[in-house]
Amino acid sequence: MHGRLASFGGETLLSEGWNLVLTDAGACALPSDVPLSAGFIPASVPGTVAGALEKAGLFDREHPHPLNDKDAWYLCRLVDADPGNAVLRLDGLATLCDVFLNGRKILVSESMFESHELAVHLLGGDELALCFRALEPRLAEAGPRARWRPQMITPQGLRLVRTTLLGHMPGWCPEIQAVGPWRPISLLRPHSPVIRDLSLRPDLLEDGEGRLYASLVIEGQVGEIVLRCGDAEQPFEKDNSGHCTAFLKIPGVTPWWPQTHGTPYLHDVALIVDGVEHPIGRTGFRRLAVDRGADEQDFALVVNGERIFCRGAVWTTADIARLPGGREDYEPWLRLAAEAGMNMVRIGGTMAYETPEFFRLCDELGLLVWQDFMFANFDYPKNDKAFNARVEAEAAQLLFATRLSPSLAVLCGGSEIHQQAAMMGLPERFWASPIVEEIIPAVVKSLRPDVPYVVNSPSGGAMPFSPNAGVTHYYGVGAYMRPLADARRANVRFAAESLAFAHVPQARTLAQHLPVPAVHSPLWKERVPRDRGASWDFEDVRDHYLSELYGFEPSRLRREDPDLYLDLSCAVTGEVAEETYAEWRRQGSRCNGALVWTLQDLLPGPGWGVIDSTGEPKPIWYALRRAFRPVQVLLTDEGTNGLDVHVLNEGDVALDLDLDVVCLRDGRQTVVSGKRELSVEARSKHKIACTDLFGAFFDTTYAFRFGPPSHDVTVARLTARDTGALIAEAFYFPLGRTKAFHEAEITASVAQQDDHWFLDLRSDRLAQSVQIDFEAYRAEDDWFHLAPGATRRLRLYPRAGTSVETVPTGQIRTLGGRRIVEV
Repeated sequence: MHGRLASFGGETLLSEGWNLVLTDAGACALPSDVPLSAGFIPASVPGTVAGALEKAGLFDREHPHPLNDKDAWYLCRLVDADPGNAVLRLDGLATLCDVFLNGRKILVSESMFESHELAVHLLGGDELALCFRALEPRLAEAGPRARWRPQMITPQGLRLVRTTLLGHMPGWCPEIQAVGPWRPISLLRPHSPVIRDLSLRPDLLEDGEGRLYASLVIEGQVGEIVLRCGDAEQPFEKDNSGHCTAFLKIPGVTPWWPQTHGTPYLHDVALIVDGVEHPIGRTGFRRLAVDRGADEQDFALVVNGERIFCRGAVWTTADIARLPGGREDYEPWLRLAAEAGMNMVRIGGTMAYETPEFFRLCDELGLLVWQDFMFANFDYPKNDKAFNARVEAEAAQLLFATRLSPSLAVLCGGSEIHQQAAMMGLPERFWASPIVEEIIPAVVKSLRPDVPYVVNSPSGGAMPFSPNAGVTHYYGVGAYMRPLADARRANVRFAAESLAFAHVPQARTLAQHLPVPAVHSPLWKERVPRDRGASWDFEDVRDHYLSELYGFEPSRLRREDPDLYLDLSCAVTGEVAEETYAEWRRQGSRCNGALVWTLQDLLPGPGWGVIDSTGEPKPIWYALRRAFRPVQVLLTDEGTNGLDVHVLNEGDVALDLDLDVVCLRDGRQTVVSGKRELSVEARSKHKIACTDLFGAFFDTTYAFRFGPPSHDVTVARLTARDTGALIAEAFYFPLGRTKAFHEAEITASVAQQDDHWFLDLRSDRLAQSVQIDFEAYRAEDDWFHLAPGATRRLRLYPRAGTSVETVPTGQIRTLGGRRIVEV
């Protein structure tokens, strides 16, 4: 079979009627060898063995048993498939798979990341069988000697097999191995004319002209083929071999932007074959580049000529057991990413490729995608021709599947290959891998020249992981427990991952899914991520910053006041993230982006995710939502230079804003204040010294210490001049956060407007980390600081199954206060 078929309505998914049975490794060579008494269970396709067993009550994702030591047989009788010629399409088989039709082997697949199309002849009532061979024996085979052996991944034989590392990283994720037909299986019935190798690539020129390049191969007689994009059309030109090309120009096209900087505008694309329209999808026009700076040490993504500060998180998977790929699986996670103000997600090299539905959603939501190829940490083989051929195939298929997606913004050879070699003490000549330096770049250059390529993440500095050049994985603030000032000192240029903590979920998630004492319970500790072999875990990292920011000794606090310990643990990682991103986004910073490790947890508990595995945003998610605002106000401590205010406007429209800064004693009494009207240009940053606003010297940072401190908090507020609506706030604590704990008196009420519920809050003094716990609703902000005076209005989003008639009720608490406000 040569060239992938374009299936215009002639594709039938083979998703029903599958049964699964597990047999001992190598016990059955053919489907006929599988004993009828073996214990068949229904199975979903696409799906995994873990998913099928879990649905049958035979697998516990929280205490998984190995899945790589058995052969897994998937059997299906094609009762509804008519006899005749067809094409069998298998979009993904994890991982070693023999495919049988009517007892005859028709395919041996050795890569989870390759799709296959097979010409078959059906007789009627045919039997399709898939045998996923046990991976364990293959992993135990000796291979070429590796120059280094990463500790985080087991076993080492995985470097020779094309499969996901999910399930093979103890301490990082549940040990649930990927086995089964994880991507769709379908039958195609090609009719003349047959279209193959449909390739499309959008582009945007500097003068604003959009271009859509298209090519295909056609077999059979056809009168005319036309490419349509929006209202523009262009006929294809055909040569004698059946190869057709079209080059569509759209002057002044509306461009696609990441959501923080504009509108992610999309255009419908279709083929018209002899007057019959075949929709292909939607595309957007954008222009990408990487600015390396005059010293070639920088890394800034440039979209449509504008440098973009990229912020977001690293994607893991929508479900660790099922590894799904449907729009309904992705949408809740990606919508929360967009709602948090993210403009980039990264699919890391330790994960798995996602389906075109993932990219279509990112297209719609205005989320850029940094896509690693699935290579991480290992010393991969250099001269294995069969292995390299599989690499070329998976790379080409990924680029083909995402050909229309403007969201695909960066392609990267993989994760931490250079870093792993360097940290093992090997000289630079040993870091290189032909796979990421030669094979993949050649495929990218051929198929997606519009997308920048990065050889590895991290890379670019004196050491691959040096944060002051190229792309880094920054954990100075985080795992290495450096002071918050290290975020500036490290001179981070672009962090493809950063700020990993054991983020504590909301109380509702813990009560429902992990109702055990925090830290003390072994069940709790099982969910805390750790690096294999390390004497510490990421809860220790969080406790370090709890002590640094709040002054409590964590182990003692857990004994004496476990509720306060848990509240501080919920709040502290968000405080660290907001302060760190303020440093990276301020005027004068050389940082061009940073992504948090990770977007979602894989099990309920204190994992790396900013969204827990049930889909509930954690306190850190709300902090990132505040830190990621496109129109933002920041406060930075410049020591004896005082406190600076930074106002940012990343949008494409100038704004008239009012800036107010006030220093408060006891969280309520104004000591000094200043105000300024600002006209903030599009895509601009402004820096103002607080003393310029006050009109005189004031020790805002308490750096000079002339006498006792006069205030415990500084509040900066940015409001829209025409409406007075709050745009952003920033808080600075010159004496530390604990000195600004107050027993605030909060008044709260709910109101309904236009079928939406809102919560109105007002406080008599500063209230830190206000927590809103409503059973039926989720507030748009949570764990935020509430300044005295002005009323804060928050929209309430109904949870699943909540009707609009349900009146919101619940409790409101503050950090450092004992009062509970009932609503």
